[in-house]
Amino acid sequence: MVPLDVPAPAFGRLIRRDPAASNLPAVIEPPEPEELPAAPSAALTPQQRQKQELRALCLARIDPASVAALPQEALFAEVERMIAEIADGQRIGLSAREQREVAAELVDDMLGLGPLAPLLEDETVTDIMVNGPFRVFVEQKGRLGMSNVRFRDNAHLAGIAQRIAAQVGRRIDESSPMVDARLPDGSRVNIIFPPLSLLGPCLSIRKFAKRKIDFGQMVRNGSIAPAMARILEIAARARLNVIVSGGTGSGKTTMLNALSRLIDSSERIVTCEDAAELQLQQPHVIPLETRPANLEGRGEVTQRDLVKNALRMRPDRIILGECRGAEAFDMLQAMNTGHDGSMSTIHANNTRDAVTRIENMVLMGQTALPARAIRQQIVSAVDIIVQIERMRDGVRRVTQITEVCGLEGEVVVLNDIFQWEYLGEEPGGRLRGLYRVSRARPGFAPRLAYFGLERAWHTALDEVPE
Repeated sequence: MVPLDVPAPAFGRLIRRDPAASNLPAVIEPPEPEELPAAPSAALTPQQRQKQELRALCLARIDPASVAALPQEALFAEVERMIAEIADGQRIGLSAREQREVAAELVDDMLGLGPLAPLLEDETVTDIMVNGPFRVFVEQKGRLGMSNVRFRDNAHLAGIAQRIAAQVGRRIDESSPMVDARLPDGSRVNIIFPPLSLLGPCLSIRKFAKRKIDFGQMVRNGSIAPAMARILEIAARARLNVIVSGGTGSGKTTMLNALSRLIDSSERIVTCEDAAELQLQQPHVIPLETRPANLEGRGEVTQRDLVKNALRMRPDRIILGECRGAEAFDMLQAMNTGHDGSMSTIHANNTRDAVTRIENMVLMGQTALPARAIRQQIVSAVDIIVQIERMRDGVRRVTQITEVCGLEGEVVVLNDIFQWEYLGEEPGGRLRGLYRVSRARPGFAPRLAYFGLERAWHTALDEVPE
């Protein structure tokens, strides 16, 4: 709760004098009742019905203009007093503890994130997926399952979704039914509304990790071998250009954050993201974030615009949160024009596919370039591709670390420095495997020597048994 700086206002300030004069934020109208999923009202206990009745009576008496002016703790005290008065007057048989629970829910609905609040506070939950008001799924320890969290109806869910978007200056409604946003703690949010979604409003939340995950933690989790962690530390310190590849939810951003922790504090870093979620610790970081078009369809700032502008900001490194379009060409240009040590992530199934994806993304914005010229750009710009995968045992593992060696004819030559090989399954369900290692001298060996890290590179490879 926020500590009180002013005395609590008089109780009467929260009473709505004219119900028709409400200035609640507009939300989309829910579909007709027959189009909605059946609400679980039949399963409600008498106590839950009483809570619903008390909540509705309290909402009918609250003046939203007064709510907006109150600190959270003062609002909670006023709502709690109002609920006690209504429960006594209407003879609703709820205990003081239950009345306090209703007050907390109402305050969360008005100022917070309602039913999502406990899921966001639970550190074991990494992803929250809201499929309409009555089906909320969560991922815990790499496993997906349905939670017992529910919203009252579509309007309740829509109001919370609109509040999330408004916090970062974006809007979500029928005319603009898709948006990427973030929560105050940095969690990434995607929202999609009807008519695009047939289930009602849908939210996907990738939670911000409160604990900073570094390579040491990844080794303890079994996500990466100690020798691989050392190799990636050397890659970051030697200012190699790194692409992190993987599927949705595989841990690409976590890996990018771990790599970025090894960047020298004297370097100037510019980050470009759709929704800011990188957690760089260096003192000289300039985070840039895209902006959607306004109601008139003007004012959009894309990632490509940000990358172009970043090149004019005298960066030592550019970090592109996720490369998924024509900005790939500008990223390759940056890597090829003195911004060594730049990093990005892309969606791909393996490191070979990652090269193809980069080529296809460049073609989205530079259709006149021949394929060979694009591949030459990729070979010149990218040093290492790191492939990470979320496996069926729930563990996110680095499955490949691949060097981009060169171009032979029309084919980009790759060398798998590390390649994970599946061996079987342990009794507890955890997958078992080993890493195949290539000890070939990398093409960027002169750069390693320049930074005094070539011996450390070979020492790290020698730690892996033959």
